[in-house]
Amino acid sequence: MNAVRTPARGPVRVLVVDDSALVRQLMTQLLEADPGIQVVGSAADPYIARDKIKQLDPDVLTLDVEMPRMDGLTFLRNLMRLRPMPVVMVSTLTERGAQVTLDALALGAVDFIAKPKLDVARGLTEYAGLLIEKIKHAAKARVVAPSLPRAGEAVAMPAVAYRTTHRLIAIGASTGGTEAIREVLSQMPADAPATVIAQHIPGAFSAPFADRLDRHSRMTVIHVEREQELLPGHAYVAPGGRHLRVYRSGARWHCRLGDDDPVRRHRPSVDALFDSVAEHVGANASAALLTGMGDDGARGLLALRKAGAATLAQDEATSVVWGMPGAAVALGAAQETVPLSQVAERLLAGTARD
Repeated sequence: MNAVRTPARGPVRVLVVDDSALVRQLMTQLLEADPGIQVVGSAADPYIARDKIKQLDPDVLTLDVEMPRMDGLTFLRNLMRLRPMPVVMVSTLTERGAQVTLDALALGAVDFIAKPKLDVARGLTEYAGLLIEKIKHAAKARVVAPSLPRAGEAVAMPAVAYRTTHRLIAIGASTGGTEAIREVLSQMPADAPATVIAQHIPGAFSAPFADRLDRHSRMTVIHVEREQELLPGHAYVAPGGRHLRVYRSGARWHCRLGDDDPVRRHRPSVDALFDSVAEHVGANASAALLTGMGDDGARGLLALRKAGAATLAQDEATSVVWGMPGAAVALGAAQETVPLSQVAERLLAGTARD
């Protein structure tokens, strides 16, 4: 199911759904500190939320992943079927929270944010800024409720020639990227060129994310935890909180992790990954910048294009948020702008060049 809501005029109207009265109060205070946001109501469970959505017609919903009376996923599934709207999940940074949040993103949630730490006042200013940014982007987002294929389910593969040896694919994404990357990898053949991936994601979420990709891909998907050689038929996911970079050692490419400062506020950073691929792989690479807010990856994609790599940006119509790919297009970094369904094919075609 796809739906495009008209961008909100005036303040973004938000409904906060959480079973904790303290969290509802805190989220309301943080959001209403911004004049561009109006919290029109709150709800302690999905049944109350359902009624308030009908009464208040909010632009964006914040939804706790674990709710009483009806779990958050069941409510989200029903919401996306009956009244698709932008939803930002509020998640616990745990393994279970990661799994439920990834399920929510597969069901059509636009984005997620960690639950606020009620006992850490010092970090609330930074948290409030991130929350406000995510709400405003969600209000403009393209709402998508995709159908998630079952593990092992056949997916049509692009019928294009490609080379495995001495070729590398690089992919970067942010908001909406967990599902976008899943779709791209699901179309890759088992012997596709080695693929490196930077997705903006918390540390607790990146390993479950890589596991999910592995279940829905013919390639072997690895959550990078150490320096290692890059092999055909394998995809390498940057861990949350660490940069992933590519370098050459003899005749082979390897990847390494870095704990240096965030780049454009992000670690892992798509720019950090793309810059390393531009330097060490150059014209033997093809790269795609997918959906996401901000501009991380745009300059790195430009560096790749200047180095002779084949470069793609996901188009606006299929992006949840056309921030990162849009920034790349504005810089002239993308040789092609294509819908998500064609990204895998064009990446493979980019590895077939002489």
